[in-house]
Amino acid sequence: MRLVTYRANIEAEARLGAIVDGLVVDIARLGAAKGVAMPATMLAFIDLGPQAITIADRLIRECGGLFPLGAAVPAGNVRLLAPIPRPRKNLFGIGLNYTEHVAESAKSLDTSPDLPRQPVIFSKPPTTVIGPGDAIPLDETITRQLDWEVELGAVIGSTAKRVSRAEALSHVFGYTVIVDISARDCRRAGQWIYSKGQDGFAPMGPCIVTADEIPDPQTLDLSLTVNGVEKQRSNTAYMLFKVDELIADISRGITLEPGDIIATGTPAGVGAGMDPPEWLRPGDVIAASVERIGTLRHPVVAAAEIAA
Repeated sequence: MRLVTYRANIEAEARLGAIVDGLVVDIARLGAAKGVAMPATMLAFIDLGPQAITIADRLIRECGGLFPLGAAVPAGNVRLLAPIPRPRKNLFGIGLNYTEHVAESAKSLDTSPDLPRQPVIFSKPPTTVIGPGDAIPLDETITRQLDWEVELGAVIGSTAKRVSRAEALSHVFGYTVIVDISARDCRRAGQWIYSKGQDGFAPMGPCIVTADEIPDPQTLDLSLTVNGVEKQRSNTAYMLFKVDELIADISRGITLEPGDIIATGTPAGVGAGMDPPEWLRPGDVIAASVERIGTLRHPVVAAAEIAA
């Protein structure tokens, strides 16, 4: 199932939908038409547990493509938001999780050239999240080194506390695309949160694909272009620490809860690794893709213009 958060118009509330044959099917309105109470938001849907997907899938199938009046709208007529517009907690970011990215970071960012023995974990506040097509802000009074990273995002569906690798993936609700934007010149004493945690630095979407449709998250191509020029291309098979390892490792000391999001790291090809380095500027457009999930496209805009 491909789940989105959408607005029917600029003044409408954000609602949960499922993409079905070019339509956005409103899960709560479909349920109401069928006499079944269903959540209207993504987080409430995740909180309902695995039965939510089962019930929603049944309701959609029962319609046979003919949905009740008001329960579906053409996808082109809505605005997609981030699937979880306001996460309850910071996103978990994973650094240095692809071999070639470790090497390029050691050359350009003064990180260790040795492969990490444990996942390198940082966080991005909820205010970093923006939705498909939203502008990535560039405040040149803060940074002149704005960089890009395409990543697979894993969304937790059930509480995971000290889980094993063998059971870890059973706690995943689904997967999405995340762009980890970084202000490389904003690292402070080796700490990354101000570099990676500024407002608008986590584009997310365009949807969440439920885990039943991606049983193995380590087989997905991912890529990123800037102004149509390919910068990154790899496959999640090349992660140093796989998704199940990340969940097992984090959950040893930090309880993962429904709706939590893990950005699983990026491959080589970031701007800092170019010779000479390349940085994003106003007017640039990023397109980030993960196989079987979709593509995010975002313009880079001067922060003053966004504020205006």
